[in-house]
Amino acid sequence: MKPSFRTAGRIDEVRYEIRGALARRARELEQQGNDILHLNIGNPGAFGFRTPETMRRAIVRNLKYSEGYGPQTGIFPAREAVAMQFQSRGLTDTRYDQVIVGNGVSELVDIVLRSLLDPGEEVLVPAPDYPLWTAAVTLNGGQAVHYPCRAGNGFVPDVAELEKLVTKKTRALVVINPNNPTGAVYPESVLKQLADFATRHDLILFCDEIYDSICYDEARFQPMAPLAPDTLCVSFGGLSKVYRACGWRVGWAVFTGALERAEEYRLAVEKLAALRLSANVPGQWAVQTALGGYQSIADLVARGGRLYDSRQAVIEACRRSRFLDLVTPMGAMYAFPSVNPEVFPDFDDHRFAAELLEHKHILIVPGSSFNIRERNHFRLTLLPEAEELTAAFGRIDDLLEELADEPQRIQAVE
Repeated sequence: MKPSFRTAGRIDEVRYEIRGALARRARELEQQGNDILHLNIGNPGAFGFRTPETMRRAIVRNLKYSEGYGPQTGIFPAREAVAMQFQSRGLTDTRYDQVIVGNGVSELVDIVLRSLLDPGEEVLVPAPDYPLWTAAVTLNGGQAVHYPCRAGNGFVPDVAELEKLVTKKTRALVVINPNNPTGAVYPESVLKQLADFATRHDLILFCDEIYDSICYDEARFQPMAPLAPDTLCVSFGGLSKVYRACGWRVGWAVFTGALERAEEYRLAVEKLAALRLSANVPGQWAVQTALGGYQSIADLVARGGRLYDSRQAVIEACRRSRFLDLVTPMGAMYAFPSVNPEVFPDFDDHRFAAELLEHKHILIVPGSSFNIRERNHFRLTLLPEAEELTAAFGRIDDLLEELADEPQRIQAVE
């Protein structure tokens, strides 16, 4: 028998447990007739959230203009709408030609890194991170260098720690705000420090701001671009989360700051965009309506709104538990609880997630999948109804009670 086809070695270095082995096992269990609560992905449509009706109408009205390829950088109305949003944020000279539209932010992350990195060059990536960033750096020949965002500091980075990690090979700094997976919303003072750090070391800032309008209580989103006029800042946004349109695959990247030094780089990004011909054209017709219309996300995150209430249910469940601790998420649509190390000193997050799936039929993501060394965190989405999350945490606590009597079931293996 011939040997199996060989895969590329770099694939072994890619981690994406959000849709990995546990998700495959969840599908097997469902095929056996089990109901699985999927808390692994921030997918609003799966939990009954609807894209605003005005956006759907915008697509329908423009279908006749959507049958051919669009420009590789995106249609003009979409790019102009994004530029106008940035003008409203204080960057009054932002033009449409500073915007590129992609098939979601994920595609654009890959393109901007592929256009930048030579083998062995480094990118500073937060830990925990959204693992696409680390994967995309790796797949494009770079080295992801993780800077810690510690729970003891509210998952907000300490710029002094970044100073110890930057080298002559460092090309860029990734900032995820509001943060996935932790829900941290960075204060303006910290963002200013990060911008100054990037400027001082001549780094490109990649700012993942896909959750820009999802903030709770007193938290306020501060865009990075106005704080970074003296280096190149590439800011990412899209329709997936704020506008509950994940399946439409519409995202954008906006180039601001030191544009006079970035022309060659921008043309390289455009060249790679041309290789995939164009982003999804029908979905792009919804961008202008989305950004210019009523922002219904505000109702969902305000006190009494569905996302607010679901978040509160998680906060209260962790507060009641003798096993769980939680840094209160102030933004995005996730929580990142930790299991008390005094109760479970050898806790293994992957084993716990597997036990939870097999015995309680709840799918979560192990915290170490987000490129941290600690093995006592897990991530879950806040998208289900508050009552469903309260019930889910009851089952999580039940399992932890059982495991407290059998700690070897979830101990880490050296």
